[in-house]
Parts: sequence; C-alpha cells; structure tokens
Amino acid sequence: MSNQHPTQAPGDKLKNAITAFSELVLKHPDKKRTTLLNQVEIKFDLSPRECQFLHDHFSNSDKC
Repeated sequence: MSNQHPTQAPGDKLKNAITAFSELVLKHPDKKRTTLLNQVEIKFDLSPRECQFLHDHFSNSDKC
C-alpha cells in the first residue's frame, strides 16, 4: 500500500527520500550509508525497484 497522495507525482516519493537521505548523511556522517538508506526506504515506503536505485547510486562502493 502506497501512502502517496493522489496529486503527488510518481517520482516525488523517491526525490523526498533522496533529500532525507542527504540530510541524514550530513547529520550522521559516522553511520553507514546502508543503514541510512534502509531508514529512508522504510519511512517513504519505497518499492523494491526504488530501493535498488538508491543502493546502486548512494551506497558506499568502489564503483564510480
């Protein structure tokens, strides 16, 4: 079940999650990014595809 408002654009939930993640990284630089990503995934009720996108682009990895 999505808690997305009917007038909310489909990508807004992911944008809000990225913004929240960025704020958490600034507030808690000592925490692992995967932990912070998991927090925003739950908070914004992201789909598995959206979660994978976040981990592919924002988790610590050796990829560029």
